[in-house]
Amino acid sequence: MENKKILILGGSGFLGNAIYKELCNYFDTYGTYFNARRSFEGNQQFFKYDLEEDDVFEILEQVRPQIIISALRGNFAAQIQAHQHIVEYLNNNQCTLYFLSSANVFDAYRKYPSYENDKTLSESVYGRLKIKIENMLLRLPQKKMGILRVPMVFGNGSPRIKDIKKYIWENEPVEVFPNLILNVTNDDKLTQQIHYLINRNKTGIFHLGSNDLVHHEDFIKEVVDRIGNFNPIYKRVFTTNEERYLAVLPKDNKLPKNLQVTYQDIIDHHIMS
Repeated sequence: MENKKILILGGSGFLGNAIYKELCNYFDTYGTYFNARRSFEGNQQFFKYDLEEDDVFEILEQVRPQIIISALRGNFAAQIQAHQHIVEYLNNNQCTLYFLSSANVFDAYRKYPSYENDKTLSESVYGRLKIKIENMLLRLPQKKMGILRVPMVFGNGSPRIKDIKKYIWENEPVEVFPNLILNVTNDDKLTQQIHYLINRNKTGIFHLGSNDLVHHEDFIKEVVDRIGNFNPIYKRVFTTNEERYLAVLPKDNKLPKNLQVTYQDIIDHHIMS
C-alpha cells in the first residue's frame, strides 16, 4: 500500500494534534501550527501557517497531500477563504478532504437528535460557519470529501476538562445545562475513528459521537466525581424551559462495533490524574 501523505490543517490545536499523534506512525503525516511552541518549530513535519496572513495554496503545493484534514480554528472569514482554496485544490488534484464539523450545524433544531442526512439549520454564528463550509464540500464528488460532525469533545487534555478542573481548584462554579440532551466523544475515540475512515477510504457524512444520549448536567457531574473527591459549586444554566437536543447520532454511516462508543465509555475514560 502506498504511504498516504496527509496534511492536518490546525495540527497544533487540541484535536489536530491528537489526530497527528494517532496517524504519524502509519502515514507520511504533516501539520500546520500557528502559535509557535518549540516542539512544532523544530519538527520538520510542521509548517507555520497563519490563517489570516498566509495562502493555504502554498502549503498544499509544498506538501502535495492525498488527504487533507481540516481542524482549523480562528477568524471565520479567513476560514471560509481557506476552504475555498482547498476546494479548488481538490478539484485539480487526486485528494480527499476530511472536514471537522460540529453538532452546531443543527443547533436550530432543538426537539430531536440529528442524523447524517438531516437538513442543517443553525442559529449560532459558529454553526452557520460550519454549514457554509459543509455546503462547499457537498458540491464536490463524494469520493473527495468527508464531513465529520462531532459533538462536545472531552478527554484528559481537552480544554473542557482543563476548565472544569481549574474551576474546581479555584472554587469557581462549574456551568451545567440541565435541559440540554447531547451525545459526547473524546479525543482518543475520535482519532481512532478518523484513522479507520482514512484506512478504508470512507467518504461522505459521518456522525462521530457516542451512540447514546445523556443530559449535560448528569454527564458533567459524573465526570467531576471521577476527577476526585470534591464538592464543586454548580451553576445551572437554563437557556430554555424545554429540553433541547444538541446531538449527532449515526444512522446511515455506522462504524464497526469496536469503534462505537457510549457516553459511559467516555466517562470511564476520565479516571485520571
